[in-house]
Amino acid sequence: MEKIDLKKELRQFYQPSAQEVAEVDVPTMNFLMVDGEGDPNTSRSYADAIEALFSVAYTLKFMLKKGAMAIDYGVMPLESLWWADDMTTFSGDDKSNWKWTAMIMQPSFITQEMIGQAIEEVKKKKNPAAISKMRFESFPEGKCAQIMHIGPFSEEGPTIEKVHRFIDSKGQRIGKHHEIYLSDIRKADPSKWKTIVRQPMQ
Repeated sequence: MEKIDLKKELRQFYQPSAQEVAEVDVPTMNFLMVDGEGDPNTSRSYADAIEALFSVAYTLKFMLKKGAMAIDYGVMPLESLWWADDMTTFSGDDKSNWKWTAMIMQPSFITQEMIGQAIEEVKKKKNPAAISKMRFESFPEGKCAQIMHIGPFSEEGPTIEKVHRFIDSKGQRIGKHHEIYLSDIRKADPSKWKTIVRQPMQ
């Protein structure tokens, strides 16, 4: 059986330094995605999106492991894009107007047909609330600045500002605020949570 370590292969995008902001050129990757809006801390729709995404991602993994391809790989971490229609109101103090895309990156050999099979399997077993909102899409991100934040989400402010200062010294921010959640927040100490903070730039 072939084993693939996607985090290792994509180390520069999923294991950045926590000390210095780095500029990276992120290639186009394929993602399972669910869109929504509202405060992620209180919005049921965000929790529903996460449940649906991981249900399909793990079903895909086991389909590929047991099937003719006989490929084993680790499910990638949850990622989210965050924004507001009016970015001047995009604030950590009031998240009620936030919009988001929750997503999980998929290996390049995953096809739309495989996604469809996995979704049908998940529907039969537990049919999570957000399954009908899921899509499979390529996401071209390109040039970005990123850094690892260690600690609770509530303390991300200075880390985000550091990324913004880095970009402002070289060009300008574009696109959507992007976070990648490397820790299982149900189990890990909040002081040790690892979150990649990424921002597209030009």
